[in-house]
Amino acid sequence: MKTVLVTGGSGFIGRGLVKDLLARGDRVTVLTRDVKRAQAALPGARVASWNPMGPGPWFEEVDGVDVIIHLAGEPIAKRWSEAAKREIVDSRIETTRLMGEAIGQAKRKPSAFLCASAVGYYGPQPGDKALDEGAEPGQGFLADVVVRWEQAARAVEERHGVRSVQLRIGVVIGEGGGALDKMIAPFKFFLGGPIGDGKQVISWIHRDDVVGMILLALDNEAVRGPLNVTSPNPATGEEVARAIGAVLRRPTWLRVPEVMVKLGMGDAAEIVTTGQRVQPRRAEELGYTFRRPLLVPALESIFGR
Repeated sequence: MKTVLVTGGSGFIGRGLVKDLLARGDRVTVLTRDVKRAQAALPGARVASWNPMGPGPWFEEVDGVDVIIHLAGEPIAKRWSEAAKREIVDSRIETTRLMGEAIGQAKRKPSAFLCASAVGYYGPQPGDKALDEGAEPGQGFLADVVVRWEQAARAVEERHGVRSVQLRIGVVIGEGGGALDKMIAPFKFFLGGPIGDGKQVISWIHRDDVVGMILLALDNEAVRGPLNVTSPNPATGEEVARAIGAVLRRPTWLRVPEVMVKLGMGDAAEIVTTGQRVQPRRAEELGYTFRRPLLVPALESIFGR
C-alpha cells in the first residue's frame, strides 16, 4: 500500500487512475480547485484544495506521501490565442516547477514524481518514422512547451534526488471523455471521415493502458525519464475513421478539408492534421502487457460491441 498524491484526479485519465489506485488498496489524496466536484466524482479518495499557480497550504500535502502523480494541465485543443498559450504554458510548466518547490520543502520527500507529458514532444513527423523515447524533440509551439515541461519535471530528480518519470501520453480514447468524444460526433450524423488526406499517424492509447502504464511507472523503480504512453499499434487518420465507422456502423465517406480545420482552429489545427508514429519501446522492454493494444477491439470495448 502506498500513499499517492494526484493532481488532475477529476479529469478523464485521473478518474480512471484514482479508481484503480483505490481498488488495489492505496491511499489517495487528490489536489483540486473544485473540492465539491472532486468529492462527488472520486468516492473513497481524500480531496484537498490547491492553487496550482502559487505556493500555499497545499505544499503541506506533499510532505510524507510516497508518490506524486502530476496530471493537471489546461486543454490544448482550442485556438491558440496569446492568452490560451499562456494558460497552456503556465498550467504545465509553472505547476510542475511549483510541485518541485513543494518537494524541496518537504521534510519527508516522495520516492517518485510521475509527471504527465505528451507525444507532442516529437512535433509533427512523417508517418513512416518510428519514434521511441530516444528520439530528438520536434519543432513548433507544442514541442517547445513539452520540452520545457519535461525539463521542469527532470529538475525534481536533479535537485532533490526524487525519481522522475515523464509520461509522454498519446491520443487517449475511452468511455466518457477523451479524444473519442470529439472524434465520434460527426459519425453520429453520418458525416464521419478522415481529416485531410488521412495519412497523419495517430499514436492512440486506451485509457485502461494509460492507467496501467502509470501503475508500472509507480511500482517499478527501474522506470525513470521519458516513457511513451501509447499503443504499440498506431494508426493513420483514415484507419481510425474506418475503425470508428465500422464499430458504429456508419459510413466514412466524408473527408474534412484540412483548410477548414485550420480556419476553425488556427495554428492548433496541427493537433489533428499532423501526427507522429510513436512506439512504447521502454514499456515493451519492461514487459508491460497491453490491455487493449488493437484499435477495433478497443473501440468495441468502449461502445459495448
